[in-house]
Formats: sequence, structure tokens, C-alpha cells
Amino acid sequence: MPSLSPALALLVAAALWRRGLGQYTSDQCNWRGSGLTHESHTRDVEQVYLRCSQGSLEWLYPTGAVVVNLRPNLEASAEATKRLRACVKARAGSRGANVYLERAGALRLLLGEDDQARGAVRCFGLQEGALFVEALPRRDIGRRATAFLYELSGGDGGDGHEEEPHSSAAACRPCSDASLLMAVCTSDFVGKGTVRDVVRAGDHAALRVTLARLYRQKDRVFVSGAGAARGRWAGSIRAPLGCGVRPDADGDLLFTGSVRFGEAWLSCAARYRDFVALYRVSLENGTNPCNFDTD
Repeated sequence: MPSLSPALALLVAAALWRRGLGQYTSDQCNWRGSGLTHESHTRDVEQVYLRCSQGSLEWLYPTGAVVVNLRPNLEASAEATKRLRACVKARAGSRGANVYLERAGALRLLLGEDDQARGAVRCFGLQEGALFVEALPRRDIGRRATAFLYELSGGDGGDGHEEEPHSSAAACRPCSDASLLMAVCTSDFVGKGTVRDVVRAGDHAALRVTLARLYRQKDRVFVSGAGAARGRWAGSIRAPLGCGVRPDADGDLLFTGSVRFGEAWLSCAARYRDFVALYRVSLENGTNPCNFDTD
């Protein structure tokens, strides 16, 4: 029997290697795999390392488990790395597995199937552990997939349980003067304007706003000329239901908040005239955390 040339033998070996790997693809930011590749080994655990500030995971026909280690490539001190937080957003309709936080063998449920079906968002501190995605037992072979996006952001150095912008407690709680002053310095977006309308968007309220001044924004969540007069910006800010936010013509508001997965979330808001008075007092006292143009 004739032997294969070295080059052809290398190609055949590579093809067999890829076949053995099955349908797993991964880069520094994203991972995509299929449980069909180890269907006969339903107790297998796959270790995944993702090293970007944002990315995704998609797991078709989940079997066994996947441990997702979020290890960003950052030139930061160990203390700063400890303060990093992650948010995960389930793709609507995601099913087939539960998503837990795992640390030292202990599991805490983060996203159940019902949470995933409605595209829920959950946040946690990286020091709280890795993501443990465990397939649910199934007898059918219908198509199912567990999928989510993740984003990393800086934290406040607390115990990992500070309130998130998605929680009703965070967005409905009045901000202290110090929190408001800090919010204009550190928030993903800061704008001055009015609420045109409030509509329900799933389990949150969407505030449709028109901004006369946009001081800062991330990811272009507010657009000039899109349903707004010339020189103004329009967009939507999310807040939990029950906060009682209504359209109000009694002067401009100052809006601050974070951007998660391309959506603006309210953190601190105040009457603009009240904020200006507060900021001027902070200037006189030398307690302003940053410079801010109050027109």
C-alpha cells in the first residue's frame, strides 16, 4: 500500500483533528459550540476563557456543562481588576441550560430558563466567580440553544452586591448630592432635556426623551435629528416600572446613567436648575469632583 506524502499526511491529520473537535469555535471574545460533539459524554465540562470587555456565547444542543472564565487582558492593578463587574444579557428565547455563578464549588443561580426567555440582564462582580452553564436534562432532540452577551465595566470596589441600573431599588432611589455630582463625571451618558412620553417595554419603562444638550454619551444611544428638532437629540432611557416617571413640562431635567448592551439605563436624575445650584455650591466649597459646563 503506497504511503502518503508528508504534506498530504499533515492535511489528513488536520482534518481528523478538526472532526474530533466538532463544532467548537472560539476567539478572545466569543465562544460558539454544540453539545452534539460530546453527546455521549453528558457529564463533560468544557473550560472556556474569554479575554475581552464584551462578547458572546452560543451553545447549541447543550449537554454537560461549560465553565466561562472572564479574564480580560487589562493593564490594571490587582485592586482595579477586583472591582470589575460583568453583566450578561440572555438572548430572547435562549433555553436548554441554567446559568450559575460558581465559586469554590458553590453555585448560585443567575439566569434560569424563564429569565433567559425574556432576555433578562444580570450583573455580578468578577471576584464572585466564573459562569457555570449547565445543560438541563432533555429527552427530545428539538433545536435549542443557550446564548447570551456579556459586558465588563468598572465597579465601585464594594462587596460585589451594589445595586445595578436594572434593579428597581437603584433607579427609583433618590440620589444623594454627592452621588449626583459624581454621576455627571463618571456616567456613560449625561444630558439635559425633557421626557416626551413613557411606554412599557417588557418589565421596564422606556422614557422617550428629547435632549437640548448632550454632554456625553457612549455607543450613540441618542441621535440628533431622529424625531427631534434641529440641534437636539432624541432617544430612550430605560427605568424600572413603578418609579412613577411621567412627562413633565416644568423645566429641564438632568439625566445620567449607564449604557448596557446598547441601551441607556437611568441612574441619577434631577431638576436641572436644582443641579446647577448644587454644582455652584460645590465649586464654592471646592468639593466638585470634576468640571462641568452648566451653560
